[in-house]
Amino acid sequence: MKKTIHLLFLSLLIGFLSACSTTQKVTNSARTATEQLLISEAITRSLPKQIDLPLPIPKGAVVKLDVTGLTPDKDMAKGIVAGWLGFLGYTVQDGPENATHRVNLVIDSLGSEVGNTFFGIPPIQASLIPISLPELAFFKADLQSGYIRFHLDVFDMPSGRFIASSSPFIADTFYNSYTVLFLISFNKTDLTSPPQVRTFPKRAK
Repeated sequence: MKKTIHLLFLSLLIGFLSACSTTQKVTNSARTATEQLLISEAITRSLPKQIDLPLPIPKGAVVKLDVTGLTPDKDMAKGIVAGWLGFLGYTVQDGPENATHRVNLVIDSLGSEVGNTFFGIPPIQASLIPISLPELAFFKADLQSGYIRFHLDVFDMPSGRFIASSSPFIADTFYNSYTVLFLISFNKTDLTSPPQVRTFPKRAK
């Protein structure tokens, strides 16, 4: 009798935990919105509003901006850096027409990293008994970070003579998700207005 009660209680517990868990597709795009923000905000944060050593280019000069890097996100970096150079007073363009200097944006590293820590019982799919056990996390941490490091090489035009290299520009971002005692979940991040996954639709105003 006791054995039957224990089995019944275990079945009810498993059913309750299964009902409390949610299955959700991570993304319908190549990158999640959070990962996109991790990368784009890292680029933006690497660019100071004032640089300690000004670029060896006269203010108001016409600059041809190129980009070199192994990452497929180099075009985004180029666009953000172009806006930053414009903010500093330069006229930025892709072509060489009327350009007095060429700036080569050299991306050493740009991307996101992921890691996780898990303490608990992983999901179990029974083969003999048609009962599955969801993941039971006493503690779980999913860690994501965005990172960028780049520098600028400045050349004279039209001679192509190398003038100088800037100091490295470095920045990072993070978005961490935690689960404690099976059901308590929370996030920590330094992103500005990160996307929120909603269990229920947002109420229209």
